[in-house]
Formats: sequence, structure tokens, C-alpha cells
Amino acid sequence: MILARIIKDSLSPGEVRLTTFVLTYPRFFHSEFLTHRMFSRNASSSRAIPVSKQIQMIKDNPVIPLKFLENKKGMQGGDPIANQQEATDVWLNGRDKAVEIANQLMQMNVSKQYVNRILEPWAHITVICSATDYNNFFALRVHPDAQPEICELATKMHNLYSANQPDILLEGEWHLPFLTKREVEHVNQNPLIMDKDKTLIKMSVARCARVSYLTHEGKVPSLKEDLELYDRLLGKIPIHASPAEHQARALNDSNFKSGNFTGWEQYRKTLPNENITNFKEIK
Repeated sequence: MILARIIKDSLSPGEVRLTTFVLTYPRFFHSEFLTHRMFSRNASSSRAIPVSKQIQMIKDNPVIPLKFLENKKGMQGGDPIANQQEATDVWLNGRDKAVEIANQLMQMNVSKQYVNRILEPWAHITVICSATDYNNFFALRVHPDAQPEICELATKMHNLYSANQPDILLEGEWHLPFLTKREVEHVNQNPLIMDKDKTLIKMSVARCARVSYLTHEGKVPSLKEDLELYDRLLGKIPIHASPAEHQARALNDSNFKSGNFTGWEQYRKTLPNENITNFKEIK
């Protein structure tokens, strides 16, 4: 299962496009995705998913390579092997053995942050990704030399990116992933909310941390839940600032640099202590 969708796509007055994707792909090439430093990312974590849930997910929907390729010198595989079904059966037999080991460790009360690592080759990961420049990624990954699975992801992203029309924002307006128009209207019309922009930003940050419109329980979050999560992440030092990289203020300056964005002011870069420069060990 390799999925891509655009959840927020905005064009600044300086004509710089900022696009946010939600992606689902095999966990086994996540390290290659992380090499693209122009991206702001948050991802579902193996440390947070209960082992029993992870086991059920890889039983119901295991990652299987698109095609098993012949081994050859170099990083790329060769032609598809003749017996794809046999290779699939062996691959899934490996999953079943990993599940047995995971169950044994779970019975020993070993933390999920270790047990789930055993299951990762058969697991998917969900990632939110924001950037003002996808060109280098597309050039490298929509390419026959790329691993087939990441090539398929990049191709789906490129097709969506090419077809989608971004929303045109005015100077000072915010790019806020995971907020619906109805939610934005509700906050803007609520006389009890004083700082409406900040409230909307906090809601978006909380949802980017979850990588979802929903809570971890699969429910629509209340404003209180979003604000509480924001405060847990960014209300104390050191702050956990990566979910604050996806929100950005539209500028009329296409050369302005803010974090890994161009032409936008990234919310993270407006926060004090967003980058600890004088580390003191906690005793």
C-alpha cells in the first residue's frame, strides 16, 4: 500500500508554493525519504503504537515488495525473479516468525519501543510532509534507478502536485494543515477566542504531531484536546518543535528564507528556544 494525498496547498503573494502531503508507504524505505532535507516531516512512531495493534496491522495489511528483483552488483536490483509467489510466501513466513518473537517479548513485558522494531519490515508508516521545493526529490525518485517502492510514491506525489491548483493566500495569511474551513470559521466567529490566528495555529500543530485530523483514539479532537497537546509539546523547554514546521505565514518575498522554507515565514522560527544552542545536562 503506497498512498499520497495533498491536504494543504497554498501559493504566497511572492508566488512561492507550499504543499503539504500525507503519505503512507513501507517503513523499510523511510530512511531514504529522510535524506531529503528540504522537507519538514512528522511520522507515526513505532514507539507509540501498541504491539498488539502493530501485529494486527501487519497481519491484515503487510508490506510486500512490488516485485522481487534479482540480486546484482550495485544498489539497483535486476529483472524480476521468475517465481514471485514463492518469494512472497517466504517473505510472509518471515513476518510470521517475527510476530512469534514479538509475542514472546510482549509476554515478558518488554517495551513496545523495542518489540515493534522487529515488525518494521512488514509495517507501513504514515508521514506528513511539507515543502516549498519538491523538484530535487522528484528528479531523484521519479527515476528508474530509484527503488521501485519509493519511485511509485514519488510518482504519485508528482502526479498530484502537477494536477492540483493551490489556494492563493494574501500576505499574512497562514498555511495550516489539517484544519477544515468549517473549523476555521468556527474559531473566527467565536467571540470568546481572543487570539484567533494563534488558536488555529496551535490546532494545526497538534494535528501535525498526531499526523491526523483525528486523535489517537480515532475521534475528532476537541479544541481543548488540541490545545492541551500543543502545550505538552511546546509549553516547556526543551520544546518538541518539529510539528510547528508545517505552518507558515504567506509573504510577498520569494527570496525570504525561514527554516527549510523559501518565501514563507515558518511558524517554528517565530518561537523562542526552538533550537537549543547551549545544552546543559539535566541532573
